[in-house]
Amino acid sequence: MFRIPDLRKRLIFTLGLLAVYRLGIFITTPGIEREAMQSFMHSQGGLLSLFNLFSGGAIEQASIFALGIMPYISSSIIIQLLAVVVPTLGQLQKEGELGRRKITQYTRYGTIALAVVQGMGIAFWLESLGRGGAGAGGAMIEVVSNPGWGFRLMTVMTLASGTAFIMWLGEQITERGVGNGISMIIFAGIVARIPDAGFQTIKWYQTGQLDELAIVVLAVVIVLAIGAVVFVERGQRQIPVQYAKRVVGRKVVGGQTTHLPLKVNTAGVIPAIFASSILLFPATLAGWIPVLKPVSDALQKGGWEYNTLYVLLIVFFAFFYTAVTFNPVDVADNMKKNGGYIPGIRPGKKTADYIDKVLSRLTAGGSLYLALVCVLPTILISAFQTPFMFGGTALLIVVGVALDTVQQIEGHLITRHYEGFTGARGPRIRGRRMAGGVR
Repeated sequence: MFRIPDLRKRLIFTLGLLAVYRLGIFITTPGIEREAMQSFMHSQGGLLSLFNLFSGGAIEQASIFALGIMPYISSSIIIQLLAVVVPTLGQLQKEGELGRRKITQYTRYGTIALAVVQGMGIAFWLESLGRGGAGAGGAMIEVVSNPGWGFRLMTVMTLASGTAFIMWLGEQITERGVGNGISMIIFAGIVARIPDAGFQTIKWYQTGQLDELAIVVLAVVIVLAIGAVVFVERGQRQIPVQYAKRVVGRKVVGGQTTHLPLKVNTAGVIPAIFASSILLFPATLAGWIPVLKPVSDALQKGGWEYNTLYVLLIVFFAFFYTAVTFNPVDVADNMKKNGGYIPGIRPGKKTADYIDKVLSRLTAGGSLYLALVCVLPTILISAFQTPFMFGGTALLIVVGVALDTVQQIEGHLITRHYEGFTGARGPRIRGRRMAGGVR
């Protein structure tokens, strides 16, 4: 990798911006007592622990990056959903580069708007922490020393600016670095907590809370889970597509055979994030609304009620998000306009129906795979009382981003006539070989 000057610069640039992001995690928002915030977060779970994981511990540190990149992700999802029901946005998606720039601009505006609203909510929430409760030794612990509108406005400006800066970092990594910048930032936040989880595991072993058998079983399950995620995430169903020969001027174009690749897990990690957020929401609201306490107790993480609803929600959102982001009718129309057809299937509606049938079968298998990967760690946490959140959502994000980044690096190497990571005679990455076949 480091023999190619351009790739070396991209890698160093990416690592440098990720280091800047990690340094910003430890800059506390003005007016907040960091020790009090850490003490509060150590006693909490639910939706807060999920957000704290995705933000790389920024919420626990009361950081200027506490909102993380979640407003940008939420804005992107909202824009994608609106593009289905708003004709103007749907038309922009079909206008090529100019349309994508417009949608990116709208996504940025939406990110700032969401960051301002969420920042104001966090400011009010921070002011309420420590009031009416006692800390260690019976002493009152207040997270905010000087509450009021001055603190609220400062917090909103700080958190919104932090989100905008992270969004800019992600875009710079995408443009001038290696990998998808937004995904790399989430990846860095999750991976940064792995060493602490390792030290916690060692500590639990030394104190006798974990034995050798539990550690071995846990390690084996983690390795098998990572292998299963790699295998399925690289899996594709390749539908053969034949393009008819056409005479354009004096040239004969077309007549080639290619494939339409359909991923087994088309929806990615989005169904797991949606399902986790919905199930953890009652536990978060129960702190403010006592009426929801029975619902929160019934949906305790690890219980059969939680796991059952988790699986059903993942399956539902897998089908829903796939239907929103992939339209078989558009694919069939584009194929027909370019003179392409699936052998044995009539162009037009028959092709769209066939693609929809294949995609539905793939989504059924992919949703069950997602549910298994997400529920299995929860069962392990309950069975072995592991001291860290070996969550399926985090596992999917880390493995998926790592695979995409490695594939990009492989692309740079092959473009410059270098062999891949395994040498000239060794087996190359399966995803790269399949991608080469699609091209």
